[in-house]
Amino acid sequence: MQDGRAPRIKNRAPAAIQITAEQLLREAQERQETAFRAPKQRVEDFEELHEYRGRKRKEFEERIRRTRGSIKEWLQYANWEASQNEFSRSRSIFERALDVDPRSVQLWLSYTEMELKSRNVQHARNLFDRAVTLLPRVDQLWYKYVYLEELLQNVPGARQVFERWMQWEPDDKAWQAYIKLEERYQEHDRASTIYERWVAVRPEPRVWVKWGKFEEERGRLDKAREVFQTALEFYGDDEEQIEKAQAVFSAFAKMETRLKEYERARVIYKFALSRIPRSKSAALYASYTKFEKQHGTRNTLENTVLGKRRIQYEDELSQDGRNYDVWFDYSRLEEGAWRDLKDEGATSEEEEAAAARVREVYERAVAQVPPGNEKRHWRRYIFLWLDYALFEEIETKDYSRARQIYQTAMTLVPHKQFTFAKLWIKFAKFEVRRLDLPAARKVLGTGIGMCPKEALFKGYIELEIELREFDRARTLYEKYLEFDPANAPAWIKYAELESQLQDFARTRAIFELGVSQSPLSMPELLWKSYIDFEIEEGERETARALYERLVALSGHVKVWISYALFEAEPIPVPRAVREEEEEEDEEAEPQTAPGDAALAREVFERGYKDLKAKGLKSERVALLEVWKTFEEANGTDADVAKVQGMMPIVSKRRVVDKETGETVEDWDLVFADDEREANPTSFKFLQMAHAWKSSQAAKNAAAGGGSSVLSGFMAATTAQKDDDASSEVASSHGGDMSE
Repeated sequence: MQDGRAPRIKNRAPAAIQITAEQLLREAQERQETAFRAPKQRVEDFEELHEYRGRKRKEFEERIRRTRGSIKEWLQYANWEASQNEFSRSRSIFERALDVDPRSVQLWLSYTEMELKSRNVQHARNLFDRAVTLLPRVDQLWYKYVYLEELLQNVPGARQVFERWMQWEPDDKAWQAYIKLEERYQEHDRASTIYERWVAVRPEPRVWVKWGKFEEERGRLDKAREVFQTALEFYGDDEEQIEKAQAVFSAFAKMETRLKEYERARVIYKFALSRIPRSKSAALYASYTKFEKQHGTRNTLENTVLGKRRIQYEDELSQDGRNYDVWFDYSRLEEGAWRDLKDEGATSEEEEAAAARVREVYERAVAQVPPGNEKRHWRRYIFLWLDYALFEEIETKDYSRARQIYQTAMTLVPHKQFTFAKLWIKFAKFEVRRLDLPAARKVLGTGIGMCPKEALFKGYIELEIELREFDRARTLYEKYLEFDPANAPAWIKYAELESQLQDFARTRAIFELGVSQSPLSMPELLWKSYIDFEIEEGERETARALYERLVALSGHVKVWISYALFEAEPIPVPRAVREEEEEEDEEAEPQTAPGDAALAREVFERGYKDLKAKGLKSERVALLEVWKTFEEANGTDADVAKVQGMMPIVSKRRVVDKETGETVEDWDLVFADDEREANPTSFKFLQMAHAWKSSQAAKNAAAGGGSSVLSGFMAATTAQKDDDASSEVASSHGGDMSE
């Protein structure tokens, strides 16, 4: 830079391939030239060897003198001497290093490793003995020491090392390692003694459990029971201690279960659950429940599983009586218990008692009426009534009680503020299942009269159609449309019903009434259904007239495109003719006639002129894109070139901001015909830009990177870049052009 400043970094994004410092160092080492590498020295005789060793020792001594506290330097020096088979010198260096830092674990480990590599076992033993004496809390030294003795088959020596170690009361892994040593040599009595010492040092539940399992595995069941009983006596009746004993109780009971002493296990579970608070014994309850499911009777299972869940639900409901999710779970629990009793062949008295419990839960649940008259509070609550009614209808077959439940729920809901169509429909379908159609119609009629709702009309109409009562369905559709005449899907469904009944005059009348409504919720759906119906019937002239009415009414670009594609698409055979052909020949394929490309082209031209008159530019581009695709499929090269010539280019223009008064640049679409009419002098330059744009588009298409004019316009508007040649031409000759 001329001014001495650092260049600005334009791209701050991370590189696609990241390189670490380790890679840089490795590549530098690998690519280092031979001339700059340290030369390899070759020793020819003892004199050179003596000189080399003296030089290396001098270097190491200098480095140690400068950094006396660096253990790394000492280790390098000692290991080098060991590599030269100068073990006495290596020991001397290690001893000097230990004088500097006698508590360095790495130093002790390296020292012993050197002795072991040189097979000086006694030296290594002496070093381990010194190390564990100086650093008795470093478990790694003890593990190495024990491993050495066992590797040398000196089991008494290893046991002696463990005894010295255990005097320091290490962690659990050390005790387990000592026990595993005795187990490897089948000294189970010694291992049991170690467990006893371990429990005395650290009396925790997991240690008691391990000891009990060990005695069980070796076959001394009396000893295992004695261990668990001693543990329970140790924890006593103290509340805090008894909570810790859950693992001991669970392991004790599981051991008795494995031994098929089910009564002993049950007594242990009950004894534990009676002493441990219920809120803190969830895991123990789960184990007891699983035990009773596998080995208990029906009564014991009910007392455990159901009793536990009931207590849990009651606790939750005591805190919030309107927690309807808990009521759902509670009712399902009681229903499941009732079904289980029924499947197991229980007596009628037991079934009645179980059904009474279900009804009790439901009655208590529906008594929790939501506060206020807001529907969101009632949404979950009303399903309690529905589940209650379904239980009485399906499970107990008590239809009168189910009808009474529906009626009570109807009187409870404040229908003047809101209602639930599902409740009315479920009640009506219940009456249909009871073969009482007048009662079902009365229920739905009352619902529509009291609180008309779209879902109610749909449910009632669906019911009548399933019953093939089409006149009643027509009447309901009429009332439905009187209630909501702007509902376009309702008009469509009504017309589809008449079409299915082959009453096409009614179908057209319904469509005409529908499209004449103002306003409509979704008029485009109704018009499309009307036009599709006429096309399906083979009435293309009527469909064309509908398109003409629709373009006159809305003039939307999608309507023009749909109209043009309608004229271009193949003409299907009318439905009546098609049905006759299918009756004569079932395998005959449907016949079609080719579409009218000239009419489609005329519609495209009309649509383009209409959108141009309205000043809609992006809509004109969308129309031209579809028109170009149509010409590529159906027209000649001249037709395609004509549409391509009508395509706009993206232009930059200068406008004055009304708020700030400054001249700003904006992007716009410039059409050739607009430019010819507005500014004939610059039309020639626009043609040149168009030709250049076409050549660029051809190149992009050949390279696989072509894009539409509209997408290019959006990209230019977002990026605000002025490096497009067509934009430069348009801005230089039409820069002051306004819309």
